[in-house]
Amino acid sequence: QAQLVESGGGLVQVGGSLRLSCAASGRIFSGNVMGWYRQAPGKQREQVATMTSGGTTRSADSVKGRFTISRDNAKNTVYLQMNSLKPEDAAVYYCVMVQGGRTYWGQGTQVTVSS
Repeated sequence: QAQLVESGGGLVQVGGSLRLSCAASGRIFSGNVMGWYRQAPGKQREQVATMTSGGTTRSADSVKGRFTISRDNAKNTVYLQMNSLKPEDAAVYYCVMVQGGRTYWGQGTQVTVSS
């Protein structure tokens, strides 16, 4: 089993920045994929960005050029640097890890963007 704990959410003004962190613990395999999804009220959960342990990244078109995903494999931690935040970025952000054929989710962290 593995557990994910997110941190770094909060309230930010339009145009501001936040950095989310997600630390994985428990049984961690090499070769996993870690990343971020988000879900706004009344909307489906959507993928924001993912990163393999080898460094391959994928990002949603809506965040390209503004959000950067990175990870520290030694710490089993993934980060999401969010810049130039927009009102439409407001959501609960969930950390995700896929390994061994299983998907693990964090509890979510709220990001609120005020105008």
